[in-house]
Amino acid sequence: MTTDNAAPASGSILVVGGGISGLTATLEAAEVGYEVFLVEKNPYLGGRVSQLNQYFPKLCPPSCGLEINFKRIKDNPRVKIFTLAEVEKVSGTPGNYDVTIKLNPRYVNENCTACGACAEACQTEIANEFNFGMDKIKAAYLPHNMAFPARYTISPQIKGTDDAKKCQEACKYNAIDFDMEPKTLALKVGSVIWATGWEPYDATRIDNLGFGQYQNIITNMMMERLAAPNGPTKGKILRPSDNKEPESIAFVQCAGSRDENHLPYCSYICCMASLKQATYIRERYPEAKIYIFYIDLRTPGNRYEKFYKKIKEDKNIFLIKGKVAEVNEVAGSGNITVIAENAVTGEKVKQTVDMVVLATGMQPTAANTKLPADLKFTEDGFILNDFSKGGMFAAGCANKPADVVSSNQNATGMALKAIQTLVKR
Repeated sequence: MTTDNAAPASGSILVVGGGISGLTATLEAAEVGYEVFLVEKNPYLGGRVSQLNQYFPKLCPPSCGLEINFKRIKDNPRVKIFTLAEVEKVSGTPGNYDVTIKLNPRYVNENCTACGACAEACQTEIANEFNFGMDKIKAAYLPHNMAFPARYTISPQIKGTDDAKKCQEACKYNAIDFDMEPKTLALKVGSVIWATGWEPYDATRIDNLGFGQYQNIITNMMMERLAAPNGPTKGKILRPSDNKEPESIAFVQCAGSRDENHLPYCSYICCMASLKQATYIRERYPEAKIYIFYIDLRTPGNRYEKFYKKIKEDKNIFLIKGKVAEVNEVAGSGNITVIAENAVTGEKVKQTVDMVVLATGMQPTAANTKLPADLKFTEDGFILNDFSKGGMFAAGCANKPADVVSSNQNATGMALKAIQTLVKR
């Protein structure tokens, strides 16, 4: 491993995480004149928003907001992007931090034109993490069709194989370089914005809801990928076991949220996500029956409340107030029976459907990945902002569960806090 030393940048800001919060914070700071280093662990920017089919408030596709932000970043010389990168250490005090970043090899250099010749030549397939493993991609791949930077990545598992040779021979631009090694980069910055985002709660840990046990039980983020035009089924919502068009679907709310055994808090986005996904199903299958099992439906704000009222008018959407106790597969059919107690009538409800969507909770990335800095956290892993100390700030879902609009607003505020730290130097 080699080490590069970057020249100290006076008044610079480090943003950790290239999702919607990190992009917003980066642009807000850079466009008023500050140098920003943006570090992202994935080979592309865009975070969770890039995996959505649509997002509130206008039910836009990800391209609606991300493409504009990517263009602004591309046009701004004050922004320096590091993808496939991890922050290894942050030390120092507000206004004067030393940062060590590990740069992992992409095995593809800047000569790449994203022509796809390497993928055509490659025979090895790997699980597609972008689609939550629902399909496979070549080991030489573009993560998705609007990936930024628009450059291929090669999985390290084919290094030294015949496939590696085939990829190199197929590339006309000398863009493939298997001699790339991990490097470390040393930076000096004045403030740090942690926009490390969130992860879907691991649904296999919820024993009574059958995820991983029954094929036709998926998570809400998997549903986003199924509905997306660039997803594993090109936007067709099909049940996994047999690619059948579902005639009935159940949504199980608070799957892992508001549960002392899992995530004790409300994840904020899950109710609206399921109501939104009901519209995906309705657009494709006008007569499908949709059952939503919930503890409480939370639709914060007038706009979301109107959306909820519109959903309630659909005669084929059934809202059932009751926590799901268990699910079982119907032998031979792949259908799923959902069992719950109706909290209004007290009756035991058994509903058999073609497939089930678990509204899994939002867990901060920092709950599972230790951040290498002097930060304070809630017991659930969210970063606490210490404004009196200053210097380092958490933005978006690194700080609390939030939707896209709230994350953008919060990231703008944290960009201002980061700038204030520099001004006080």
